[in-house]
Amino acid sequence: MAALRTVNLFLAFIATIAPLAHVLELPSKLMLDGPLWLAIQQHLYRGWGTLFGPVEIAALFLSGVLLISKWRTRVRSRYAVAFVCYAGMIGVFFLFNAPVNEALSVWTATTLPADWDAYRLRWEVGHALAAALSVIAFVNLLRQCVRNPGE
Repeated sequence: MAALRTVNLFLAFIATIAPLAHVLELPSKLMLDGPLWLAIQQHLYRGWGTLFGPVEIAALFLSGVLLISKWRTRVRSRYAVAFVCYAGMIGVFFLFNAPVNEALSVWTATTLPADWDAYRLRWEVGHALAAALSVIAFVNLLRQCVRNPGE
């Protein structure tokens, strides 16, 4: 069980990296004009989903396994919070980010819609929400390991 907790904590850390990177980039990205923002979205982030998406799903799964295995103990609340946060992250992606990714995949600098900045805001808000959820999950799992190393 200790190995499973360690793997889950490692996945939690990795699942926190990408959303926090997006939040750190936010002030600069909000200053970009449309064509440059589009170029960055279409080229810089290519492949991030194939790397970080499975990590978030694995973190959700392992948090669920740990939650079930600790259901009758007092530490289940930490795993429950992490599980809900990872489920929330995945939900936020499909509500906020996936529709924007799909829309901008066919745009060019000349076909950029007039309301492109609304898409940018939706994409950034989605990642900010995911960052908040990932930090909450990571902190709960870390506290679990530090405060209750034997459970």
